[in-house]
Amino acid sequence: MATVITEMTMSLDGYVADPSDGVEELFGWYGNGSVEIPTVGGMPPFRVSEASAAHIRETMDAVGAMVTGRRLYDITHGWEGRHPFDAPVWLVTHEAPADPPPGLTVVTDGIEKAVGEAAAAAGDGVVGVGGGLTAQSCLDAGLLDEIRINLVPVLLGEGIPFFAGPSTAPVRLDDPYRVIQGTGVTHLYYRVR
Repeated sequence: MATVITEMTMSLDGYVADPSDGVEELFGWYGNGSVEIPTVGGMPPFRVSEASAAHIRETMDAVGAMVTGRRLYDITHGWEGRHPFDAPVWLVTHEAPADPPPGLTVVTDGIEKAVGEAAAAAGDGVVGVGGGLTAQSCLDAGLLDEIRINLVPVLLGEGIPFFAGPSTAPVRLDDPYRVIQGTGVTHLYYRVR
């Protein structure tokens, strides 16, 4: 059975992007080390610390499918149908895009169906959930098993929050079961109760 996780890089004050969707202040850790991690789909490789490389490799090896919402799809154009971790992508949306890239599965009838199809494809692996609104929908529907935070030591002051108010709040998480200290980032792993 697949494990459903969401993982985002976040500022200390809870933002995953600045008000203009910029991530420059947050994504520096993807290029601040000496260990190269190749990606697919035309993205440049990550260059991270040894500790972050272990975190990324483990995640890349485990992810069997990705679920994303329309907002992240529009920003990335669905990674052209091939996520940088080389996993198939399910787009959950109310309205299908006019020009979805090959390899992208569009689901217009709910987060449960999108996660179910992605979980079937992932088998015993991981379903990665991309985007704050999509992660929140999974959390609200009781579908999310883990939240992983790549915590960057910066305060943005304003921006786009990871979780903007789950309908099931307060949501209690277990203490982190894993903490990895990278360079310019701390990777935190939480299980959802």
